[in-house]
Amino acid sequence: MYFSSNIKFLRKRRGRTQDDVAFTLKMKRSTLSGYENEVAYPNLTVLILFSNYFNISIDTLVKVNLKELSESQLSQLEKGYDVYIKGSRLRVLATTVDQGNEENIELVPEKAKAGYKNGYADPEFIKALPTFQLPFLSRSKKFRTFQLKGDSMLPIPEGSWITGEYVQDWNTVISGFAYVVFTLDDGIVFKIVENLISDKNKIILYSLNPIYEPYEIHVMEIKEIWKFINYISSELPEPALPQDHLTSMVSKLKREVDKLSSQVK
Repeated sequence: MYFSSNIKFLRKRRGRTQDDVAFTLKMKRSTLSGYENEVAYPNLTVLILFSNYFNISIDTLVKVNLKELSESQLSQLEKGYDVYIKGSRLRVLATTVDQGNEENIELVPEKAKAGYKNGYADPEFIKALPTFQLPFLSRSKKFRTFQLKGDSMLPIPEGSWITGEYVQDWNTVISGFAYVVFTLDDGIVFKIVENLISDKNKIILYSLNPIYEPYEIHVMEIKEIWKFINYISSELPEPALPQDHLTSMVSKLKREVDKLSSQVK
């Protein structure tokens, strides 16, 4: 049981003293100290008090060693994404941290995408992926980078590295925004998403390249969603020429064609 170490850990994480917590929970400081040091053991009423105070389920407080969770996992808990509070099955993300317990950004290159289908939930597979850090990204969120294949998202060049932020609650997906969506059937795709989960339990995926038709995915097929943050590429996107520039180019070409025609005659 991790109750004693967890309440002490959470108290310090939030910058609260024993006096602060004891006053709020209407108990003596010595009683709280006894709980934290395993001198005293709480009854059900006390467990409910601590659960409500930290907004974390009793099962999590008792069964999960919170000190072993990464910063992003702790942040998800504190935002209410707790398997015992939410019910159903929580999407547990396999992840890695560096020596300072900071979240890594794992790289999923094109050659690793086939393995990702089987290993996305396997900590050993995720651990074997290359990792890096981007210091300007939030340390309390989880990011992963995927290599883009194909031309469906032109003008973003093929081979670009797409960095996404892990989306725990799919209801927060914003229609019209770009996301990396992972399913076992389609693998990893990068698309513009229309969110119809609340009404029809599905999303519609659109490509930036208009030659590709949109298609639907049922929510039960989805394994992971990552919100687009940025991309890295060694190529520049094709420039979008202004209308007047296009007109002048066409006129110039026409003059050259007329000139060639007159010379032939």
